[in-house]
Amino acid sequence: MNLCIIGSGYVGLVSGACFAEVGHHVICVDNDPKKIAMLHAGQIPIYEPGLEDLVKRHVASHRLTFTGSIEEGVDGADVVFIAVPTPPREDGSVDLSYIEKVAREIAGVLKPGQYRVVVDKSTVPVKTGDKVTETIHRYAKPGVEFDVVSNPEFLREGCAVADLMKPDRVVIGSNSDKATNLMRKIYEPFMAPILVTDVNSAELIKHAANSFLALKISYANALSAICDAAGADVEKVVDGIGTDKRIGRHFLNTGLGYGGSCFPKDIAAFIAICEDMGVPFTLLKEVQKINRLQRERFLQKMRDALWILRDKKIAVWGLTFKPDTDDVRSSVAIDIVNDLVREGAHVTAYDPKGMEKAREFKLIPESVKLASSALEAADGAEALVLATEWKEFREVPLEEIKKRLHTPLVFDGRNLFDPEAMQEQGFQYRCIGRPAKENARKKASA
Repeated sequence: MNLCIIGSGYVGLVSGACFAEVGHHVICVDNDPKKIAMLHAGQIPIYEPGLEDLVKRHVASHRLTFTGSIEEGVDGADVVFIAVPTPPREDGSVDLSYIEKVAREIAGVLKPGQYRVVVDKSTVPVKTGDKVTETIHRYAKPGVEFDVVSNPEFLREGCAVADLMKPDRVVIGSNSDKATNLMRKIYEPFMAPILVTDVNSAELIKHAANSFLALKISYANALSAICDAAGADVEKVVDGIGTDKRIGRHFLNTGLGYGGSCFPKDIAAFIAICEDMGVPFTLLKEVQKINRLQRERFLQKMRDALWILRDKKIAVWGLTFKPDTDDVRSSVAIDIVNDLVREGAHVTAYDPKGMEKAREFKLIPESVKLASSALEAADGAEALVLATEWKEFREVPLEEIKKRLHTPLVFDGRNLFDPEAMQEQGFQYRCIGRPAKENARKKASA
């Protein structure tokens, strides 16, 4: 099929490359000429495992092309996907101005006698499909035929290509059999379960899914605070409840809290959506509160061990919000760095992929030094903070870490290391919801 994707950001580019991989012809539209030139050269502006190879291959195969013209993109397409940003406003509600602008531009280039399916791929509030339909009707020429469909994405950064090539499910929100059949044809090569709903239900699914996952993360993190107080091991507790098939182990990992470009934005948006409809979702406000407190509890662990953070030299491993991505948006690791700087600490940070963007977007102060390796960051530090669980960090020999540190004090915000191994190597090891072995022995002897 011939597909147009308006917006060549994270969702649009991954979707376009994967659609091309299964045989569709895709034209991606973007309003940034520099990005278009870069993409035509087979280069990509983001780091995502497997994506660069896909883009290069299908630029060469001519199944993936790029343009700055919406008219060019829409004219030859059977289906037009909208994948533009939906940033949050200060009150947590969603700014839909990009969606509205693109809907008007699509309306302006649709031609009578040419049926088109217009798909909301961006994460949008419920009822957005109705607004897109109204906008296109308002600005289109008489006689234009189209349907609006909701097709939410469920891509996880760091494994987005795999998620789209082998999806758990494909959600198609459609009020038209004709549009539904075209959407089924697009996804037929992916061999995935397809759930067909009305448009409003599909729009709710994405926000409801992300909010539930954030709730699971926050539940595990709330348990970690209880485990700290009780001297229990949160990893064993969540293993114990996660083996229940009704609950499942996924998204019960404890840490510094959720971050990134989706969860914080989507939970805030869902709260605003529900309040706007007169049905407050107060449970999600508690999820947000738990997430904020998790970072503060971690900082308090550091204060308890170091007493005063001012003038302490601290190494931070990790800046991205999760491993296998260069995305530093709403990263808890970035927040930790800035918290430490505000308290007067001297921070040296290292991240395999996120340092350039952290500097480019001015998310960390100029006073923060960026190291060329994990071990260089640790040189002479009075404490090491593990803020993002990159596989690279797990593979650094513990004896080498200890040699580099001025004080063998490690604050593991992702429970990456084994407490017993750290104890045997002579580290003072502080993690999330897991008792220090020396404390456990003191309690036993008492």
